[in-house]
Amino acid sequence: MTIYRRRRGGERAAQAEHAGFAADGGPDRIAVADVSYQSDALAQMIVNAWVKRDYKERLLDKTDRAFARKELAKRGIYVDNPVIIEEDEYWDDYTLDDDNEVVFVLPNKRRVATDAPQHSLLETAKLLMACVPNGI
Repeated sequence: MTIYRRRRGGERAAQAEHAGFAADGGPDRIAVADVSYQSDALAQMIVNAWVKRDYKERLLDKTDRAFARKELAKRGIYVDNPVIIEEDEYWDDYTLDDDNEVVFVLPNKRRVATDAPQHSLLETAKLLMACVPNGI
């Protein structure tokens, strides 16, 4: 499914248009595949990233995708070139570096109430996965 989403402008949008990514929807639009997938195992990855800083940093490391690939495989998801980005990077018009990338978006922890009990984070992560396009 491809959804056309309005670009926010700026350098990244100009680069995308220059690279030929402007969609038929007009000069101010770019094609983006936004999907939502429910998985308790992926939601637990989100919780782990929210509560373990080193885990989050390793997931987000684009220079070494082996860790993300291994963590996804533990959950039954086998993709060759996973890229995990933060929600802010997604909304800043992230574009693929390689056509083989499969992009997962880590929902922002700042959306979670600061007084949320630890055992409620899994349900919160599942909800935010549904709210954030490509949410892991």
